[in-house]
Amino acid sequence: MKKKQAADRDIIAERSIYLITVRDMLRHAMSEFARAGIAHGHGTTSAIDEAAFIILESLRLPVEDINPWLDARLLPEERKAILKLIEARIETRRPAAYLLGHTYIQGVRLRADERALVPRSYIGELLFSEHFGGDAPLLADPDTIESVLDLCTGSGSLAILAAMAFPRARVDATDISGDALALARLNVADQGLKARVHLKKGDLFGPVGRASYDLIISNPPYVDEEGMAELPEEYRHEPALALDGGEQGIAIVRRILAEAVLHLNPGGGLLCEVGRCRDALEAAYPDVDFLWIDTEESSGEVFWVTKEQLGG
Repeated sequence: MKKKQAADRDIIAERSIYLITVRDMLRHAMSEFARAGIAHGHGTTSAIDEAAFIILESLRLPVEDINPWLDARLLPEERKAILKLIEARIETRRPAAYLLGHTYIQGVRLRADERALVPRSYIGELLFSEHFGGDAPLLADPDTIESVLDLCTGSGSLAILAAMAFPRARVDATDISGDALALARLNVADQGLKARVHLKKGDLFGPVGRASYDLIISNPPYVDEEGMAELPEEYRHEPALALDGGEQGIAIVRRILAEAVLHLNPGGGLLCEVGRCRDALEAAYPDVDFLWIDTEESSGEVFWVTKEQLGG
């Protein structure tokens, strides 16, 4: 082990001599990621996005756009630190967010580690879209949303975004994992939202008793049996509990739909992400008029359904 570590240090030192600028490092990282065949999907969808995220976050630069920094020259210690992250990303297959300890969703910087999924959900985008804003919101007027429930909150990312999107709302968030909630508490505190986001441990609706809400959101486990068997190594660093959706990927979603009607206020709705399970869900609920909402990077992965459409 010591010999390998010494050899790795020698390789990093040798390579760092030739990687002078951010542009050089970006090209190198992309080439290495492509050669290694790593899987993306933890907040980034391509080698260039992941390489840019690692470089910018390592340098504590804004992660939105790497272009202004491409010709910036890297200090020797910066080059070595970034190269170590690139090598670790390839060798361990850990998501970049875990290696760096942080990630971003809708521009909000959040802590990330193996206690919860790396924050990512199309719902985050939708909360700030025309579906909840503008002169004629498509789903609900944000000014009328005074209570939100986030089921399977994990790191707390969607609960935090909901509190930001609906400033008048009290947000409850539940998760069955105590480890995930410990991470969520840190994220909620970091954003100064402890007074408005209330984290509760337990299974789905269990911790909230008979409480009802104007809006329920959820990014629950929805990977089906085939998907779980074929998960790339990167995803196996995440809690299986937060990924495994059981039979057809909709076992948890079925439970959410069964109880949501009891916890929605009149006119309220459920916004839920289900990945590639649309066909299975529509087959299981042929009489429910799901509204499928697309985003910039997804089609047919998030549905909206109201209390009344669920029979309430």
